[in-house]
Amino acid sequence: MIVTVASGKGGTGKTTVAVNLALSVGSTRLLDCDVEEPNAHTLLHPRELQTATVTVLTPRVNQEKCTLCGKCAEFCQFNAIFVGKTKTMIYEEMCHSCGGCKLVCPEEGAITEVDRPIGKIHQSTIEDTHLVYGELSIGEPIATTLIQAVKNQISPDSINILDAPPGTACPVIETMRESDFLVLVTEPTPFGLHDLSMAVDVVKELGIPFGVIINRAGIGDEGVAKFCEKDNIPILMEIPFNRTIAELYSRGTPFVQEMPEWRQKFSDLYNHIVRLVENGE
Repeated sequence: MIVTVASGKGGTGKTTVAVNLALSVGSTRLLDCDVEEPNAHTLLHPRELQTATVTVLTPRVNQEKCTLCGKCAEFCQFNAIFVGKTKTMIYEEMCHSCGGCKLVCPEEGAITEVDRPIGKIHQSTIEDTHLVYGELSIGEPIATTLIQAVKNQISPDSINILDAPPGTACPVIETMRESDFLVLVTEPTPFGLHDLSMAVDVVKELGIPFGVIINRAGIGDEGVAKFCEKDNIPILMEIPFNRTIAELYSRGTPFVQEMPEWRQKFSDLYNHIVRLVENGE
């Protein structure tokens, strides 16, 4: 089972939901795919990390063999190659590692490919939860490759909880792909409703079943609830605007560890999600 927790905007409590859900359903794999700003580990406090570097293939030009024909630059759809009067330049951060420039180059050995590090993957086991999170190197603009590397740690025979990046851009879609169910976390405010509606449009295009969790329920207005009712979107849970929950979060403590009644609620939530997936709803 793959359950992805996402949101249309940052700060809605997406990671809080993902961590508390993972801690409440027994043995799980929690994969933090928000590789530009991972923070699930700040709630789980892993003591020992296994770290691996993630690399991508990047073209390297042998200027002595390059004839400046320009075929590589013509092929590149990402403008990662510039052929000047005296040399060919590669803009590594814009390269998508497709390998096409090497294939179209007519001069053997003029373009080769080398491994270039783009980030790291960290892993640790905290009680029954196996945590995996990616950390994109500063200055790297393309997150999807590292997200794919994090998702390679999904275990088909386990419960996998994925914490997606915020928003509706490519990194979010890459995280959502191949999920069995999506949980969209929002807050009952006009901003929350606006970004939720955009996330819903994206999810509908993907055709993956989903539901909504309203965090900080009790503030704002009824706009989100009315939107979900109108579009027949199930509201899976409401987490109240609660001082104790906020204080626990500020101390880096998942609230299910101090409020056992919520551990049961998240367990019931997961069982409800399983039923929705099995029934094809």
